[in-house]
Amino acid sequence: MLVLSFIIAGLALIWMDAVAGLKLQANVGELFTHKIEPQLFNWTHQVISEQFRYRPTIEGFPDLPSWMRYTYSHEYHAGFLYGTPPETEAGRDFSLEVVAQNRHNFETRRAIFPIFVAHKSPTPNVVQMKIDNLNWVHLMDPGRVENLRNIFRNDLWPKSKEDLSVVFMESAVNMGGRLPLRPQQREGVIVHVGSLAQFSPRLMELQEEVRPLYKLPSCTYKRTSVQKVFENGGFKLDWCAFRMVGVETPTEILFHSGKQGEQSADQRDDQREQDKWMSVSRAEVPVRNYIDEYAFSFAIPGMIFAVLVGVLSAVLCFQHEKFSDPHSEFFVANIFHICEESCAPSVSSDSGSDDGSESSLNSEFPVSSTVQMVQCSDSKPTQPITTLKGLKDPNFLLDNISLRSQSPDNSFYQLDSSIYARPKPPPYKGGTLDRNAVDI
Repeated sequence: MLVLSFIIAGLALIWMDAVAGLKLQANVGELFTHKIEPQLFNWTHQVISEQFRYRPTIEGFPDLPSWMRYTYSHEYHAGFLYGTPPETEAGRDFSLEVVAQNRHNFETRRAIFPIFVAHKSPTPNVVQMKIDNLNWVHLMDPGRVENLRNIFRNDLWPKSKEDLSVVFMESAVNMGGRLPLRPQQREGVIVHVGSLAQFSPRLMELQEEVRPLYKLPSCTYKRTSVQKVFENGGFKLDWCAFRMVGVETPTEILFHSGKQGEQSADQRDDQREQDKWMSVSRAEVPVRNYIDEYAFSFAIPGMIFAVLVGVLSAVLCFQHEKFSDPHSEFFVANIFHICEESCAPSVSSDSGSDDGSESSLNSEFPVSSTVQMVQCSDSKPTQPITTLKGLKDPNFLLDNISLRSQSPDNSFYQLDSSIYARPKPPPYKGGTLDRNAVDI
């Protein structure tokens, strides 16, 4: 057993030396990726989930370079180092120290990875895009990255076959995007590919096709002329985030892509010197006059109010005189006369000529009386008993009993071929004497 332990320890030392002898190279302006997995530490058997934990740093320092990021993927059960070295890091040589821990038995191992940053001419022409159906870890697969390059090399950007490379890659969430509502959906990844070659005419046409979408934050519903080309390769793009940044890029593209502030160091220093703010004294601050603002704020609403008042006054006052309704005017003027004609006795025929206008109005607007004939009967059985009669009844004059009562006031007269009758008074009764012989 002791011999077996020595053999395992010796193999581990040999593996560590081989790993230490492996030197990684990163190019300026090109995406650098490296996968950290258990095989690098001679661990092959995994007992529990998420068994291994890794902590990479610069050897002798507590953190990573500013351009490098480390993220652990639960999907692949491995850690990934990625980033794009800037031009200032060209020619630098440093070593990464990765400390791995086995959470099953708390064994700790250490590995050193030397890295050299090689100089490379920066790519002036870059295509920026967002892929919605992938996460950042999926672009760590060399096969998928090669499929993306082939789309540009073979179809959209043929001149970039020699030097097309991925210059930037980051999760859309880390770039300010929102997590999807469903955990099963992909977060999305931002990818930039660049080359020294000029943009092809087809890329220029694609840029003009998606330019109206720059003002929208996201538009997964939009389809373009090259939609099938990307979908056949397994990529679904958000065309609102599609940009082409190059040497002769319009200002609008530079503004939306965030490249409008890139200047050389000398230009930035000169601009910084010119942009120094010089304070002014209180006396030099100009005084603003608000009289014009107040005049406009009150005058314009006042004029509108005056115009509205004038229009309403003209409609209500002047136009009212032209309105005429003879039915309403006749009713208001003769409302009391109608009652008097219905209840009071008629005037003599001599005043007929004076009331000619009124009779003409009556002929135009006849008034129907609703007064009923009421007769009272005596307690004696010899007195005739009359019934109620109405003036609307056409046969009320043919009833002898109602016309010929014992009352002396029973009379009728004719005026203008119309018969007017008044109610009959109750029959006359003889007076009686009370105890004091007073005739009631």
